[in-house]
Amino acid sequence: MRIAIRRTSMIAAACAATLVSACAKHEANEDSARLADSAAAAATPAAAATPTAPSAPALTDPNIVAILDHANMADSATGSVAATKGTNAEVKTFGRDMMRDHHALRKMGQDLAKKLNVTPQMPANDSSEARDKAWVDSLNAMPKGAAWDKAYIDHEVATHQAVLSTLNTAEGAAQNAELKSLITKAKPTIESHLKKAQDIQSKLQSAKTP
Repeated sequence: MRIAIRRTSMIAAACAATLVSACAKHEANEDSARLADSAAAAATPAAAATPTAPSAPALTDPNIVAILDHANMADSATGSVAATKGTNAEVKTFGRDMMRDHHALRKMGQDLAKKLNVTPQMPANDSSEARDKAWVDSLNAMPKGAAWDKAYIDHEVATHQAVLSTLNTAEGAAQNAELKSLITKAKPTIESHLKKAQDIQSKLQSAKTP
């Protein structure tokens, strides 16, 4: 009889232990699930709050006309400074070429805008006018010499790379067929300027190397 009672007690204890273990596992699983839910809930607002960068508005024909007119004006102006302030013969010649070529391109654009009755309008928040004015002021203030020549040519390389990229974008965005055609015709001139500027840049760099 005592043996039977002991066996019954042992069985009851084993059942109780099993039940406690099962309850602990169940609670642990519930805790894990709650933690996962909390993490997901915390991540969702963060992802939703991440701002999406607005895409730049497409260029209009008035935008394109204004951008190209300003680019030609700016490069013609800096070319005028280089033609008088440059000390390297190729830099001076390049400056005169920029005056001539960009003046011609600007006139073509202005004539077309007048023909199409398009009023140039720079894109909103465009800062190119202030930036280019600051660059001309810097060129005028900088003393002439090898450092001036290098600064001007380095800037011309970067400028013509940027203008060429802008022309590619504008060519695809232009709505008027004549404006698109003018851009297509202007690209070889800008590519030629870039190649010449890079050539002079390389020579100036080589001249500095002992």
